[in-house]
Amino acid sequence: MRTDHIKAPLEANTHSFVVRVWLEETVETDGRAVWRGHITHVITREKRYLEDLESIIIFIVPYLEAMGVEISWRWRVRQWWQRRWRKQKI
Repeated sequence: MRTDHIKAPLEANTHSFVVRVWLEETVETDGRAVWRGHITHVITREKRYLEDLESIIIFIVPYLEAMGVEISWRWRVRQWWQRRWRKQKI
């Protein structure tokens, strides 16, 4: 079956990311697993190292906003509160 005539259209509002995550167990966390990894935007090659899974969303949000997606104020407040709370725990 020939499929070379079927091509997905390249859309201006499409972004691709490569995400690599793994669990890392450290002494500092009392034997609890910690997520580590990195995410890369395929087109720009912008890369960010991750210390938690929420960082994936935080990395992608600016690309969504550039596409016209409206991010709710509730999500922004929740992210701000969680980052602040984590800093206080350290």
